[in-house]
Amino acid sequence: MSAPPRLALAGIVKRYPGVLANDRVSLEVAPGEIHGLIGENGAGKSTLVKIIYGAVIPDEGEVRWEGRSVRIQTPSQARRLGINLVFQHFMLFDTLTVAENVALSLGSSADRGRIARDVSLFGERYGLPLDPLRPVHTLSVGERQRVEIIRCLLQRPRLLIMDEPTSVLTPQAVERLFGTLRQLAAEGVSILYISHKLEEVRTLCSRVTVLRGGRVSGVCDPREASVADLSRMMIGAELPAAASHAKLAGEPLLVVRDLSVPARSHTGVSLHGVNLQVRAGEILGIAGVSGNGQNELLSLVAGEDRRASAGSVFVGGDDVSSIGVAGRRTRGLAFVPEERLGRGAVPEMGLGLNTLLTHDERSNPGLVRHGLISTSGVTELAERILRQFGVRAAGPRATARSLSGGNLQKFIIGRELSKAPRVLVVAQPTWGVDVGAASQIRREIAKLASEGAAVLVVSEELDELLELCDTLQVMAGGSLSEPMPARNANVERIGVMMGSNPVQASNAAA
Repeated sequence: MSAPPRLALAGIVKRYPGVLANDRVSLEVAPGEIHGLIGENGAGKSTLVKIIYGAVIPDEGEVRWEGRSVRIQTPSQARRLGINLVFQHFMLFDTLTVAENVALSLGSSADRGRIARDVSLFGERYGLPLDPLRPVHTLSVGERQRVEIIRCLLQRPRLLIMDEPTSVLTPQAVERLFGTLRQLAAEGVSILYISHKLEEVRTLCSRVTVLRGGRVSGVCDPREASVADLSRMMIGAELPAAASHAKLAGEPLLVVRDLSVPARSHTGVSLHGVNLQVRAGEILGIAGVSGNGQNELLSLVAGEDRRASAGSVFVGGDDVSSIGVAGRRTRGLAFVPEERLGRGAVPEMGLGLNTLLTHDERSNPGLVRHGLISTSGVTELAERILRQFGVRAAGPRATARSLSGGNLQKFIIGRELSKAPRVLVVAQPTWGVDVGAASQIRREIAKLASEGAAVLVVSEELDELLELCDTLQVMAGGSLSEPMPARNANVERIGVMMGSNPVQASNAAA
């Protein structure tokens, strides 16, 4: 007799007020299988994963673990069964160190010194370097994801659920991770792999379940399907055309000149002689592994960090090095940070009120009247953003926290683009966003550039940068390479530069 599936879901239903998140969903993952799970943002993937992990209780349906019906009511129960999850939205304690966060998932009897050593060893082995003694609040988004991955691997899982695990890795590190996952599968570990990168799913997985609108729209062998086939199953239509724009040879609107700033702490990254220039109508992309100075550069460009020396940062020809965020906004700069909740949007605040984070009476006179917030004004603006960018939400009063990651990203980018900025600085524009939404976001960014704006994109998605950008630079160790035309670059070349000194690499490649 053949072994039963390691995990089997049958008729899973989960309802929320006004939303049927999962509608009779069934799924099976065999021992040693790498099974893909794909779908648009809001298709029900996150809810289904939380049900498997015990974070959400289904309203109907059955969960079977190795042939036995189980009711998984807590994540700790799931971990005892051998189910581990790398979250897309991290479940970490900011005030604890990396090693302490890992220790929480290993039990009170775990030896802290051994855990710290294992974190370093696993980080080196899988290309996910981490200092086990660093507090989590000092880590970038990409580094936090590394903590999640290593924390799961240390628990020797029987079912490993990975939610967008490669968005912070170089192509070479992705290959190493895939090798690790294949080895785990060969040893009998089951892997449920959630990704919006359809080529990854086709490369790695032997089966894929596709969700659309909370239902299973298909199950297939992705190796025998094209990206277009999978896209049609996901969105019910052809994949939108790639973003494109006609590059304009306009005046420099964003200039960073010989920017050198020491790290704020021993866990930060110092910037060394950073130079970049973005002209009107141009999209400049910065590639690099997370934690190499991108966050520091973005804070200095956006005005959150005002330590730049005079003559270091210019917006529209004005020296804004010592000017704060508000002053740069009045000069036409808009900023989309990589952290959606807590920085890009207030989690418990409605979408209408969240427009006030970057819109005011100067940019939109209808929002504030006689010093008071206009409820109708913020509601109208939020409704316009929801319509224009296809954001799925319960309306302008829905809290930011209630949106899926992709829909919240569309809202934040829509909020900034609705101001028609002269300069747009955007970090990780499509991180964790489905193919349809990612295509829309890229087209909107390209459209803004076509209208004469200067756009700076910082992304760890190399294919995205190659599709979207006119010019590329690579950041590593707080230094920035010389600019290169995107048409002369490829994933392999950029990947090598990401893992080395970018100045030396760019000189060698010239």
